[in-house]
Amino acid sequence: MPSTTVRTPQESDAPLSHGLKQRHLSMIALGGVIGAGLFVGSGAGIAAAGPSIVLAYTLSGLLVMLVMRMLGEMSAAYPSSGSFSAHAERAFGPWAGFTVGWAFWVLLCTAVGLEGIGAAKIVAGWLPGTPEWAWVALFLLVFCGTNLAAVKNFGEFEFWFAALKVGAITLFLVLGVLAIAGLLPGTDAPGTSNLGDLLPNGGEGLVVGLLASVFAYGGLETVTIAAAESQDPVRGVAGAVRTAMWRIALFYVGSMAVVVTLVPWDSTAVVEKGPYVAALDHLGIPGAGQVMSVVVLAALLSAMNANIYGASRIAHSLVERGHGPKALGRAPGGVPRPAVLASGVFGLVCVVLSHWRPDDVFPWLLNMIGAVILVVWIFVAVSQLRLRRRLEREEPQRLAVRMWAFPVLTWCALAGMAAVFVLMAREPGTRVQLYSSGGMTAFLAVAGYAWQRRRAAG
Repeated sequence: MPSTTVRTPQESDAPLSHGLKQRHLSMIALGGVIGAGLFVGSGAGIAAAGPSIVLAYTLSGLLVMLVMRMLGEMSAAYPSSGSFSAHAERAFGPWAGFTVGWAFWVLLCTAVGLEGIGAAKIVAGWLPGTPEWAWVALFLLVFCGTNLAAVKNFGEFEFWFAALKVGAITLFLVLGVLAIAGLLPGTDAPGTSNLGDLLPNGGEGLVVGLLASVFAYGGLETVTIAAAESQDPVRGVAGAVRTAMWRIALFYVGSMAVVVTLVPWDSTAVVEKGPYVAALDHLGIPGAGQVMSVVVLAALLSAMNANIYGASRIAHSLVERGHGPKALGRAPGGVPRPAVLASGVFGLVCVVLSHWRPDDVFPWLLNMIGAVILVVWIFVAVSQLRLRRRLEREEPQRLAVRMWAFPVLTWCALAGMAAVFVLMAREPGTRVQLYSSGGMTAFLAVAGYAWQRRRAAG
């Protein structure tokens, strides 16, 4: 039966250390919702959706909160560095854990390369003449080194990166609210002059903004992976999940509302400079561009660090459960060093491909990971449907975190994910991502099922 195919979390995670403290988890949870996509990528969503970008982020935020609640329920019951991969395996068998685990590993490793490229462009802009590849190599070396040493190094880096991001966006929100209220010296309250047309580009614009907002939320899953290496996994997951609602409402929906109230949605600066820089420039804040460049760099480096960590732990968990080369499963000193190195090397390969094959192989790779996060969320939801009933029947004491209004809201979340898939299929810009990600998922599912059959026969 699927319920017996996964070793207990204590057995599968025993080689890993428990060096993360509660303050690390708290900041990882906070920082996980503040990525470079929010600071820069949200500009394209605003340009498409106009003021309705607030509605787009609200709708996608509600979906993400449901996903995090479901994931938190399972992770508190079964703490594991494999997170949703281990939960899928427990619910449906080895093929499910294999599929979603390796798909997510590819996503994280590719993201490491992309974030390295973005960070290198910023630094090379500050220091003209320095090669971008050298900066990418330096960043990879630093973060692989910190992840190779001890998990507490990852925690410390993320703590301070998250503190910078949280401080920056909190200051932005305070200045924005003061300006909107007419309390900021030298500025006039804009009123609702920039909010007149809620849907300037109609429903299609809202759809584009909605799709952009959905993928901006990626990264929240890291805290459930990290919790397995904390001193109190159940408390860590429970605390992170229970505060997810106000974090999403404040940082995402709140900041989008501030931007579109202060700055005309069709201002070219929103896309060219980024919405936060555009808003700060509008308020006459000196050096806004330079300050936000530092914050964006911190967000990119934070994401690199977190993704190397997450990829290495997912890979280690997969190998521990028999889904990969045994060499990646070694964890000398409680740190999965081979998995860290493999994840860093894959990220470096992505960087090389971006220079060597920028017109064919690299775009194909990017399209292949385009909808993986939605695949992960679907596995989270269907796994929670099955495991919740099993927990209530066999081990109700493990339910430290409970999904709201089960199973109604779980089915609502699945319906929301299906709707996003339909919207992606309608949009030419996202259709190829949907099909490419679907192809990779199907390939991994077939490979995982074949691997499962082979193990059962052998």
